[in-house]
Amino acid sequence: MAMNRSELVAAVAAKTENSQVAVNGVLDALFDVFVENISQGEKVSIPGWLAVERTDRAARTGRNPQTGEAIEIPAGHSVKLTAGSKLKAAVAKK
Repeated sequence: MAMNRSELVAAVAAKTENSQVAVNGVLDALFDVFVENISQGEKVSIPGWLAVERTDRAARTGRNPQTGEAIEIPAGHSVKLTAGSKLKAAVAKK
């Protein structure tokens, strides 16, 4: 079962005794910082928990699955998430 954003906001608000509006504002700011830094190619790391970075994909030749025709796939970017040691240890206990 997955936790959606509103459930996450409610859970954090309950743990921190802050309002859901305040927690939602903090999450918005956090994601804005992630977007700004990662889009510029910088790595964002929360030691022990997670690291997020932009990766580059080289241009390559692919095939159209319907026609089998060769196509050129342009270079692009992707996002890589890496779990930290604390997160890995917490998951291993379950």
